Amino acid sequence: MNQIMFIFFLCLFGGHSGAGIFTAQYYGYKDDKGIQYTFRYKLWIGLIITATAIAVMHFFGSDLIGLYLNESSSGGDLDATLRYGLGYMRIIFFSMPLVFISLTYSSTLRECGETVVPMRAGIIAVFVNLAFNYLLIYGKLGFPKMGVYGAAVATDISRLVECVIIVVWLHTHAHVHTYIRGVYRSMLIPFSVVKKFFVTGAPLLINETLWATGIFLLNQAYSMRGLNAVAGQNIANTINNVFNIAFIAMGDAVAIIVGQLLGAGKMKEAKDTDNKIIASSVMIGCVIMVAMILTAPLFPRLYNTNAEAKHLATLFLIVYGIVTPKEAFLHASYFTIRSGGKTVVTFLFDSVFMCLVSVPLAFVLSRYTDLHVIAIFAVVHAADLIKCVIGYILVKKNVWMKNIVA
Repeated sequence: MNQIMFIFFLCLFGGHSGAGIFTAQYYGYKDDKGIQYTFRYKLWIGLIITATAIAVMHFFGSDLIGLYLNESSSGGDLDATLRYGLGYMRIIFFSMPLVFISLTYSSTLRECGETVVPMRAGIIAVFVNLAFNYLLIYGKLGFPKMGVYGAAVATDISRLVECVIIVVWLHTHAHVHTYIRGVYRSMLIPFSVVKKFFVTGAPLLINETLWATGIFLLNQAYSMRGLNAVAGQNIANTINNVFNIAFIAMGDAVAIIVGQLLGAGKMKEAKDTDNKIIASSVMIGCVIMVAMILTAPLFPRLYNTNAEAKHLATLFLIVYGIVTPKEAFLHASYFTIRSGGKTVVTFLFDSVFMCLVSVPLAFVLSRYTDLHVIAIFAVVHAADLIKCVIGYILVKKNVWMKNIVA
């Protein structure tokens, strides 16, 4: 279920990203009207993507979850897993509109230089989620014991809290973020502006959709080794996401800071700033690598699962740690290329590589060899070194240095 929601989130991210490039540059250019147009565009595209995702998940949920349910010698109740997955999905539907509204507000705030409020809202949401997970999964302090379904309800509550915090804060600080004044007086956007956003943003939407689908297919390939492989990877993914917050934030910094400098026409400063952020991102990745490898055996012990799943989670985490500097560089490179509106290039750099190299490689190794799931996982990540070389060349050639709003 997490993998399906991951695709939804990345589709939203891709739909918002095209307009987001303009938001950062409009902010650097001090154009409130332009920011209002990007805000409205994000709301419309978010509504369309959310409605489509809910419809697909409602009608094809069993088929999607079933892709991950494969028999193995390690056992596992496939029917129960499917049943719980479908129940979880139906509850999580309530949080999906909140996700696109929160993302519209938080991404606009970040692109306009306000990063603290979305961060605080996200942190509060995490703690709310943790608290209600404990209360609703296990039935503590008088709350009903809901098990897996309690985790879904906790997610809905945390998404609501995050959404309310961000929306209320922005509208009560309209004296600072003046673009929000009157943003809902009309939801209309001039066709010429929509066309400009769509032409730039469509490759990003396609890119994120294909990339998320690629990740879905990669994880499906790993799931061919059984439910313990699925459980181990889910544990590792959760912990890996926490560790990666630092270099992901550096990628966001590229999109925001470099985008604003490009919009202001400060090309030389944009290039120098970008080089410093990429270098810092890779160094942070090296620190995270050491921390992840050293702590890999500890975190899986927190989960209530069998010994084999915990062992696989530890091995997944070690590989994740080793490849973190690579991931940090690729993330920063992607946002560098994107900051100047080179969305077709990012499409080729990101999802085309995923579809032509990573997914076929995992498919062949998982179905036509007896390689251990960790070995397959490591080989797929090693192939990304080719993409690192391509990213280095694209950044150095300055193909991204372009003002698209002046």
